[in-house]
Amino acid sequence: MKATMAGLGVLTLAGLVIAAGPATQPSKPVPADQMLSQMLRPQNTSGQPLANSNQPPAIDKTSGAGAVAPGAPAQTVIREGSYLVDRVGRMTRSADGQQLEFSFDVDGKALKDPPVVLLPNLKLMAMETAVKGATRDLRFRITGVVTEYNGRNYVLLEKVVVVTESSQQF
Repeated sequence: MKATMAGLGVLTLAGLVIAAGPATQPSKPVPADQMLSQMLRPQNTSGQPLANSNQPPAIDKTSGAGAVAPGAPAQTVIREGSYLVDRVGRMTRSADGQQLEFSFDVDGKALKDPPVVLLPNLKLMAMETAVKGATRDLRFRITGVVTEYNGRNYVLLEKVVVVTESSQQF
């Protein structure tokens, strides 16, 4: 019965398409130079994408506290769309306790990386589960894409690995 109904539906749809005929009349070929001039002609201005802002990068709002050296200059945020690749650090709570942040391990040189807010996804859930089940402070190696909003950086995690003591490299 279902197969009959499906077959009838397909036949009805095919009949409607045939009865409607072609949507447009076939046109004669357009010469290449005429086609090029049509393509290069300016279009109307409605529906144009937003122009890039010429403003300098925003100052990271966490530069006053967190992973910066005393007296260090304020750091700019990482540009949206950038990738963090295999960065090591710890999952911490924000100052207000409302968000989870990733605080980078320092490189021993500049201490320039303010924490980034972790965006919710399954990778973050796995990090939370690992921390809940751990008896020690866990360090993670993360990879993810950076976003920017109101002077803060956020990261959408794509890869998360717990760093073990044997995998540390100095």
